[in-house]
Amino acid sequence: MNSLLLNTDGVQIPQLGFGVWQIPGDQAEQAVTIALEAGYRHVDTAAAYGNEEGVGRAVRGSGLPRHKLFVTTKLWNSDHHRAEQAFDESLARLGLDYVDLFLIHWPVPKQDKYVQAWKALEKIYRDGRAKAIGTSNFTAGTLTRLMDETGIRPSINQIELHPYLQQREMRAFHEANGILTEAWSPLGRGKGLLADPALAVLSGKYGKTPAQIVLRWHLQLGNVVIPKSATPSRIAENIDVFDFLLDAEDMAAIGAMNRNRRIGPDPDTFSMT
Repeated sequence: MNSLLLNTDGVQIPQLGFGVWQIPGDQAEQAVTIALEAGYRHVDTAAAYGNEEGVGRAVRGSGLPRHKLFVTTKLWNSDHHRAEQAFDESLARLGLDYVDLFLIHWPVPKQDKYVQAWKALEKIYRDGRAKAIGTSNFTAGTLTRLMDETGIRPSINQIELHPYLQQREMRAFHEANGILTEAWSPLGRGKGLLADPALAVLSGKYGKTPAQIVLRWHLQLGNVVIPKSATPSRIAENIDVFDFLLDAEDMAAIGAMNRNRRIGPDPDTFSMT
């Protein structure tokens, strides 16, 4: 399993993780247990997912040393004004002493409390309760303001990213500022992406599924990627991507698939609390 270095005290993040969005709380423990048995060492949850308890039970019951696992959770939009308290609540639900990464889930610019929230995350980081802190769904504008008005640069920004929405400008912005790019919905939620004829050609060439081709593309771009599934066969399939390389021509072929097609909300306007 490849790991990438965050800009925070030498903390490393496994490049391929297991996402649990939309996995119900009563199923999360089993799904994460299956993922850990398959070799995943990075689990991504959030307060808003309602499954931190199940994730925590799986992590604690895995028999794996805590330092060998990387756990991410996220601050929800309605808690920007009480970020430290909300973090403590997440930590209690997880049943852990610390998390490896704590993110602001959405900036919610019209609420205008994300800078306040980030200052609380800085304290959580300095206290050692989160090994690294970062953002999710921030734009160049909201990241720039955060960096201008606070003391610690985000280590990572998790954004919607898949072959139909390749986010080249954001990836370049992240690279220029020492911020890792993490892709959510890396497989486009199956919204026609995995049936694209271009991926079918590559699938035949490499003897891999379209999903494996897309995940390999992410890894070779340098993205952290968190595919999610509750199906044991898919969980195993999604981690079986370290035994082949896409050549430059095929990376370019996937690069040509970009449509700037967003599946999720626009981070400049999304404000559900």
